Amino acid sequence: MADRILVVDDEEEIRDLLANYLSSFGFEVAAVADGASMRAAVDRHRPDIVLLDLGLPGEDGLSLARELRTQPRPPGIIIVTGRGQPVDRIVGLELGADDYVPKPFDLRELAARVRSVLRRTKVEPAQQAPLARDCYDFAGWRIDLSSRSLTRSDGAAVPLTTGEFDLLATFVRNPNQALSRDRLMELMHHREAGPFDRAIDVQVGRLRRKIERDPAEPELIKSVRGVGYLFAARVLPE
Repeated sequence: MADRILVVDDEEEIRDLLANYLSSFGFEVAAVADGASMRAAVDRHRPDIVLLDLGLPGEDGLSLARELRTQPRPPGIIIVTGRGQPVDRIVGLELGADDYVPKPFDLRELAARVRSVLRRTKVEPAQQAPLARDCYDFAGWRIDLSSRSLTRSDGAAVPLTTGEFDLLATFVRNPNQALSRDRLMELMHHREAGPFDRAIDVQVGRLRRKIERDPAEPELIKSVRGVGYLFAARVLPE
């Protein structure tokens, strides 16, 4: 089946441009202009990725991003907007967006970002029930890289966004190493951090709130002054 993309933008020209361009790559694309239409399209099409503008009429795109994250199987979210202020990027990431592309954008770059998020969010059936699971234990936690799940010592599952999971998986694979933001972005997305490097800081903050006993005094994900971050846990493969 073709991957399904939902474009949410109040500018008809942008909707048509993205729908035509992404359809040429074999994606199944639907395009709507506002939040109410987005909800109906999500229920009807179950998109794999939502390209979401922030400046929508009636409802703010950030509130819609928060709403999308409450779905039982939330889609990947790429915010595509003319709002270029750092605070908008940070808030969007805080709400669980997987990427942030400012307008005006390069169509080829946007398509590459879509493919990148799809690779990280989609789990093929063969991966859902592997013969050998790729699991690691650390500090009372267990992460399963095959099923992309995180569980506490009592067996309770802890939901992670795509970005949070990819970051934790990168830390688990590279414990007790000081990693710069550029190195983390390279390991996660095969590109340098550049002007989007605040994404790492935001995801670290979100991840700390989920796995640290005291996020204000982190014991697992430590900041390394002038470098980046270090995952200080003892990691044991299953």
